[in-house]
Amino acid sequence: MTGFPNSPKLIRAGLVLISPDNGSVERIITLQYAPETLSRQLEAQAIEDGGDRSQPLRLTGPAKETITLEAEIDATDQLEFPAQNTIITESGIFPALSALETMVYPSSAQLERQNAQAAAGSFEIAPAETPLALFVWSARRIVPVRLDSLQITEEFFDHNLNPIRAKVSLSLRVLSVDDLGFGHRGSGLFMAYLQSKEQLSAKFAGGTLDALGAGRLA
Repeated sequence: MTGFPNSPKLIRAGLVLISPDNGSVERIITLQYAPETLSRQLEAQAIEDGGDRSQPLRLTGPAKETITLEAEIDATDQLEFPAQNTIITESGIFPALSALETMVYPSSAQLERQNAQAAAGSFEIAPAETPLALFVWSARRIVPVRLDSLQITEEFFDHNLNPIRAKVSLSLRVLSVDDLGFGHRGSGLFMAYLQSKEQLSAKFAGGTLDALGAGRLA
C-alpha cells in the first residue's frame, strides 16, 4: 500500500470467464502486473479483389481485431511469507499458468463425453464449447475474445522445480457480432465496445486542409 493518500488506485487488467450454460462468472484471471505495451491489429473486412469492384468502399462486417500482450507472473515476493501463501509454496505459479492454459483446451469431462458418444455410434458429436472470455483493460475496454495462442517462458524454479517466474505472451482475437451472432450474450459487450470507439472518435478535434498543405480538394 502506498504511503501517499492522493496516489491513484492501480487497476489491473485481466480476463473474465463466463459460463456458456448460465452466464455466471466461472473465473477471474487478474494479471499480476499491467503489461507495459499492448499491440492491436485491425484488418478491414471489405469486398475482395475479384468481387464487385464497383463497391470498393463497402465493408462486409466489423474489422478483425487481434490483441497481443506480454504479462509477467512472479511469486518471488510471496515465497518470503510461506505461511501466508501455502499454494505458492506447494505449487509455485503452476495454478496461475494452468488457469490460462485451460482456456485453449476442452475440459477432460467434455473429451470423455465426446469419446462416449463416438463409442456409442453417435452420428453427430458437437465440438466442445469453452467459456466466453472477456478481456478487461479498464472500464472503457471490456470486449469478448478468444485466446488464440499462448506462449509461456518459465524462468526460475524452486527446489521442487515448480516455476516461480514466467513471461506469458497472449494473442487474443476479438469476437464480433459476426462471430457470435446478435443473440449471443457476448454480442452486447462487443456492440458497447464499438459504440465506445465511435463516441471517442466524435471527441477528436481533427485538423484542417491548410495543415496538410492541400488548401482545397479538387
